[in-house]
Amino acid sequence: MTKLEIMTEGGARLGWIKGQLMKSIKAGVTPLEIEALADKLIKEGGDKASFKMEPGYRHATCININEGMVHGIPNSIPFKPGDVVKIDMGLFHHGYHLDTAVTVQVPPYDEKISRFLETGQKALQASIDIALPGNSVFDIGQTMQQIIEGAGFNVVRDLTGHGIGRKLHMDPYIPCFADSHNKKDILQQDQTIAIEAMYTLGDWHLVEDPDGWTLSTQDHSTTGYFEETVYLTSDGPIVLTKLKDTLD
Repeated sequence: MTKLEIMTEGGARLGWIKGQLMKSIKAGVTPLEIEALADKLIKEGGDKASFKMEPGYRHATCININEGMVHGIPNSIPFKPGDVVKIDMGLFHHGYHLDTAVTVQVPPYDEKISRFLETGQKALQASIDIALPGNSVFDIGQTMQQIIEGAGFNVVRDLTGHGIGRKLHMDPYIPCFADSHNKKDILQQDQTIAIEAMYTLGDWHLVEDPDGWTLSTQDHSTTGYFEETVYLTSDGPIVLTKLKDTLD
């Protein structure tokens, strides 16, 4: 099998698992229950959890609530109505990693939060659309920043998307904002990258929680997080980890 075939297969599995986790997020459910489901589904497919392969981390997912941005350790505190839940997970399939993240609002839905999340999805899609061989990492960051900040929100500047493949995190590193240093980072045919929209309702500055892993907003404002693994071709980007209702 080619790299594209393997990553397409693995991405479909991860996209389906993502959907199963999203359906399971309800008030009263705990992050540890979501973690257990993710771990079970990854193993049932014969794959490995990418995050468990990272030194010092023992979970298949990172789950962040409300002001939590990334690297949240799943715990036993139940989700509450109105919580904004971010799930980040990776899957290792036949020698290749795939990575995806999604944000879900626990009902009842808040109109302001719904618009906030729709903005992140729109920014991620536009950033994917511009990920073409010959364009640059700068183009991705600029597109994302313009849409998110144009809607009145703020992109995170301390974290980035990244190349992905044989390793979970590889060059190039892809900021959520326009950094002129990235104009030299030209995207290549057959390259695989994880594009991440990470942004906040308030100030973008992050602080580390006492657990030594979780990064949260300094002002406790709500965060949003969407991520897809993308295969680059001259005919257009292929989203490998897109949401799937069924596993073919």
